Amino acid sequence: MNTLSDLESFPVPTLINFLPMETGAHRCDLSIVPAAFLTLTLSFACSALGQVATPPVPDWAQPGSATHKQVPPPADFHRPTTTFNAPVGIFDGQSDVGSPIVPGSASYDSAKNAYTIHSAGYNIWYTRDEFRFLWKKLSGDVSLAAEATFPGLNGYNDRKVVLILRQSLDDDSKEAMLGEHGTGMIHLAQRTEKGAMITDMQYRFGGGLSGVLAKRIGIEKHGDSVAIFASLQGEAMHQFGPPIQIHFEEPFYVGIGFCSHLPATVDTGVFSNVVLENAAEKVQ
Repeated sequence: MNTLSDLESFPVPTLINFLPMETGAHRCDLSIVPAAFLTLTLSFACSALGQVATPPVPDWAQPGSATHKQVPPPADFHRPTTTFNAPVGIFDGQSDVGSPIVPGSASYDSAKNAYTIHSAGYNIWYTRDEFRFLWKKLSGDVSLAAEATFPGLNGYNDRKVVLILRQSLDDDSKEAMLGEHGTGMIHLAQRTEKGAMITDMQYRFGGGLSGVLAKRIGIEKHGDSVAIFASLQGEAMHQFGPPIQIHFEEPFYVGIGFCSHLPATVDTGVFSNVVLENAAEKVQ
């Protein structure tokens, strides 16, 4: 395929969204581009401005819409995780689990006791994950709690903040997590073995109305039992639903994370007043 006339007979697949990229007063805006034109137009347009183009997004990773359904990734699809071992706040390191095609970032404001996480990522679901993860390696029991918010008003409904335990930093690791969506839904989810499909128990507040967010969320590991906790309006933290049973070899990873649910678009989650105890029955 060497000419535009060759492209005219090429079947055009699903449209792909890209982030606008800017250099000074110039703008390389590839908001909606047919995938068949990527080779010719994407590289030329951005290389002219000395920029690195956002890689194409697989169709399965596109978020759900009126005309598209997100599906599990191919069984053999993985990306190695990118890890940064520099401590951030109480956490020993941070990783872009599954290396989303747009890198994430994170910071800690000690004055506000708040962690701000910026991340793209198609999902934390199915058989593999993509998200920015701030972690600590621990053994034994764990209690973790935080207040979580979404500063951006226009994020995708299924973006989620997570309190999570993972066996490893691999994108398909065994894990247990409390996920809170942009709509306010909370779930206790688990990937029972490496590479397995995630299953969950879901809790919706206010009939699933958008914007009904818990005041504070927490997760507890007590032996092989993992349970989630919440305070909806500032009342004492209380357990939500029954625990799950999942065994982690020691040490394992525990921490906080965020995923925009948009494979090439960065969004933001903020965790305030994070409390992490290496003991059970300390969620507060």
